[in-house]
Amino acid sequence: MKVALLVAVLAYVALAAFGYFLSDRLIFQPPPPTYRAGQLPFTMIPGADDVSIAALYLRNPDAPLTILYAHGNAEDLGVVAPLLEEMRRHGFAVLGFDYRGYGASSGGPTTTSGATRDMESVYRYAVHTLGVPPSRLVLYGRSVGGGPAADLAARLPSAGLVLESTFTSVFVVMTRVPLLPFDRFPNLRHVRNVHAPVLVIHGTADEVIPVAHGRRLYAAANDPKQALWVDGAHHNDLTLVAGQQYWTALADFAHLVSSR
Repeated sequence: MKVALLVAVLAYVALAAFGYFLSDRLIFQPPPPTYRAGQLPFTMIPGADDVSIAALYLRNPDAPLTILYAHGNAEDLGVVAPLLEEMRRHGFAVLGFDYRGYGASSGGPTTTSGATRDMESVYRYAVHTLGVPPSRLVLYGRSVGGGPAADLAARLPSAGLVLESTFTSVFVVMTRVPLLPFDRFPNLRHVRNVHAPVLVIHGTADEVIPVAHGRRLYAAANDPKQALWVDGAHHNDLTLVAGQQYWTALADFAHLVSSR
């Protein structure tokens, strides 16, 4: 009995140490940069910790809303640029960025706190340099990008929050239940403190972050809120499987936000 208890304690300590010291290396896995200077009209934004953040601003003078887009862990601006362009064609201005250590951004390795500071730097650039009122700025987080997006939406004014294929928290993806006294990107806690409209989008066949995470986030969010559950969509093919459903959901959310 004592041996079994000792083994359990040692296993728990090992899990806690792994989570505390090594989790950021698994959360953020930047690909080799997929773009170079001249390929994308990106701007370098001064960030926290002497980091420079690469940002792509797709201006749309007719757009009532600007989307501030935080991408997933194995993506960069070169990967998501076609989607951001499509968002502009559907009536939004769009501001995407790369976390430190991604794409043309300096710094690294990326951490959860660093990614949040990077998104906050881009948020302040949007408000103070581009002149986008917070009431017209939608924070959008896909997958791991939901972490900094939810964190900012809980602390700073915004028009709304979109969470696509994201988690209730990082460690719960691995352990299914809260086991540790700390966590990374506690989105479930943050979304309860968001008082702007929330849109949750998730594929029902997501094998990386099960749809149960999206449903719990939606249940915890304050009204007004909307959801899109995409039947048969996995983690990385959601917009393709959703097709027009995706753009209709964004348009409906934009109408909700703009009517407030």
